[in-house]
Amino acid sequence: MTNPTAAMLVIGDEILSGRTRDSNMHHLARELTLRGIDLRESRVVSDDHDGIVAAVRALAAAHDHVFTSGGIGPTHDDITAEAVAAAMDTPIGVRDDARGILAAHYEARGVELNAARLRMARIPDGATLIDNPVSAAPGFSLRNVHVMAGVPRIFEAMLAGLLPSIPGGRPVLSQSVRVERGEGDVAEPLADLAKAHPALSIGSYPFSENGVTGTNIVIRGAEGAEIEAALVQLSERFGA
Repeated sequence: MTNPTAAMLVIGDEILSGRTRDSNMHHLARELTLRGIDLRESRVVSDDHDGIVAAVRALAAAHDHVFTSGGIGPTHDDITAEAVAAAMDTPIGVRDDARGILAAHYEARGVELNAARLRMARIPDGATLIDNPVSAAPGFSLRNVHVMAGVPRIFEAMLAGLLPSIPGGRPVLSQSVRVERGEGDVAEPLADLAKAHPALSIGSYPFSENGVTGTNIVIRGAEGAEIEAALVQLSERFGA
């Protein structure tokens, strides 16, 4: 049985302009790896309705799950909810349960639930709310698309609540070996190792530090015994 696959869609002009550094994809990748869900693709799109619609449709058709971050706030450029609804051909409007969450949150703080804040209660028909324990405004899951905030601590909190409801697979195990030889020297042996262990993912990452150059070799897979066998072969070949 193969693991479920996933993609991430990062939404926001601020990411593409370089004003904001995205950390959500890194966090998502680590969490999905622990749950046995394979993150296969990541895209970044601007705050453009048609661009978001096209990306959501493509990713949702290609993967078991799509996780989005960004564009669900109260301002005019927060258009993710409408774009996801359009991508799924689903009506959207202010929903009573989402309105109730926001009303309670702002009332407790003596803040008005004005028209701008009420925009965050727009939820596509049939979607399931994703809890936001940090700032209350909910995300939502619509079929296989999970829509969350872009602020890292909010994204991480929402993801923590969402993931237990998503079936996973076999967690991916990983081991690394440091070899003080260049990639040109290890390329052929690694190709042979990859052929001998097709179920494993074997990557090479060069380094240069304190006058020493070499390659970090990372072996990933679901079977610990097979990873260990590959490590033994590496050790025999390079004395690692």
